Amino acid sequence: MTKLKVGIQIHPQSTTVEAMRECWIAADEMGADSIWIWDHFYPLYGDPDATHFEAWTLLGTMAGDTKNATLGTLVTGNNYRNPELLADMARTLDHVSGGRMYLAVGAGWFERDYEEYGYEFGTVGSRLRQLEADLPRMINRLANLNPGPIGPMPLMIGGSGRKVTLRLVAQYADAWNCFGPPENVAELGGVLDEWCEKVGRDPGEIERTVATNVDDVEDIGRYLDAGASHVIIGVADPFDLAPLQRLIEQRDAIG
Repeated sequence: MTKLKVGIQIHPQSTTVEAMRECWIAADEMGADSIWIWDHFYPLYGDPDATHFEAWTLLGTMAGDTKNATLGTLVTGNNYRNPELLADMARTLDHVSGGRMYLAVGAGWFERDYEEYGYEFGTVGSRLRQLEADLPRMINRLANLNPGPIGPMPLMIGGSGRKVTLRLVAQYADAWNCFGPPENVAELGGVLDEWCEKVGRDPGEIERTVATNVDDVEDIGRYLDAGASHVIIGVADPFDLAPLQRLIEQRDAIG
């Protein structure tokens, strides 16, 4: 059986920086394999005017506060930042964290972010075309930065689009993120395998992560059976880490 990794995504809304710092320091000390933030500019649920904080600035603090877990956004809106700059930001934080960063991107979807920050929202198709154009630019920039990343810094692509997103995962990604339940992971994983065959990629080279919620932490082997190897739960303030502890216990029992 594939070795299980477990992680936590901290929701940066309706909270404070102090509360988030306490959460990610505690999660790191508990033994989480990964700690994530989302990359949006406004709350995704509840009060639309609640407090909210920017992802990459938080990641800089997270990189300095933690010692063990890998770190990243789940995932970054590709066209919020120039792709060369994004690659450089991730590389720099890879050094700050001692080689623990992911560079995780997706095509973007949350219209309010675009409208209020002056980005062109476009269409699903135009955002996917932009992602396809920008991925080689990120990879090229990483190859030319001095110094380069000091860790593996996997390139993650998040999304479930069968025709374009999963093709891009097969072509470019070291890791892929989707959402539960296990049936969804298995179905999309099958499509990804087909794309890997078409582009000549070994599907075993791609780490498969799944984002789920705190109510779905029992019998986590269901996700392993579905093809995922890395399960990430999202938590909101007040940050209850008992579900993360349950995942860690199962990870350690599976071995």
